Amino acid sequence: MQLSMFFQHLANAISLGSLYSLVAIGYTMVYGILRLINFAHGDLLMLAAYIVYYARGMFHLPWPISIILAILLTAGTGILVERAAYRPLRDSPRTTILISAIGVSFLVENLGLVLFGGRPQPFPLPAVFDSGSAREIGGVRVENITFAIPVVTLVLLYVLLHIVHKTKTGMAMRAVARDFDTAGLMGVDVNRIVAITFAIGSALAAVGGIMWGMKFPQINPLMGMMPGMKCFIAAVFGGIGNIQGAVVGGFILGVAEIMIVAFLPSISGYRDAFAFVILIGTLLIRPTGLIGEKVAEKV
Repeated sequence: MQLSMFFQHLANAISLGSLYSLVAIGYTMVYGILRLINFAHGDLLMLAAYIVYYARGMFHLPWPISIILAILLTAGTGILVERAAYRPLRDSPRTTILISAIGVSFLVENLGLVLFGGRPQPFPLPAVFDSGSAREIGGVRVENITFAIPVVTLVLLYVLLHIVHKTKTGMAMRAVARDFDTAGLMGVDVNRIVAITFAIGSALAAVGGIMWGMKFPQINPLMGMMPGMKCFIAAVFGGIGNIQGAVVGGFILGVAEIMIVAFLPSISGYRDAFAFVILIGTLLIRPTGLIGEKVAEKV
């Protein structure tokens, strides 16, 4: 493989890995506090993309307003999902909550099919990210969105870590994650903290969905299924419940997926299966993930 081609694939791999990392953070935040896998998280990615699609195409709103609207509405949807589907079952057996999470995912997907239709739609692109925006560096053609995704991911990661480690809300999040019941006894408004966690995770999924639409400019109501599963796998691989672990897992998964296809094109049809092989191997060899901690289940 030529060196320029290697760097071409590397740029795409870093971009994809950054996307996986951003969405995986939402999975790991919710799990860290509730020990719950929010399987509807990937579908929020789809919802944000469609909000931008209609905000731009139907209402002709400016890009900044469209993006902010998508983030706010998706965060609100995350809070609504937690309030309607998860909070009433908080003291129920784990199997019941798991079934509810899967049901919410199917509900959002099928609502998307009814509301948006099953036909794929072209995602609008701002001028800075259109097809003619690519630049050539040392023989490597890199699109502007490929540059933007890692930068946005790093900025949002910095903001999130600041919130978690430097604010009272973040301190409450860490307290609830450490001991749910004791945090409530110590005066923490647990319901408020859980709602904030869902809002932040859903907002990150919204940003991921918007950037996913810009990188792969075609959307459909089922577009969040496979990215959602891969980001869940990335969170497990890195250490679910650990923000840094989700970032590392997503980055490694994205890079490995692109590079394996680049070096072994004969197995490119199995790129999705590769993620599930990683999941199985992680659960068999190191269930806590790369940098996760063993946490006792709540009963």
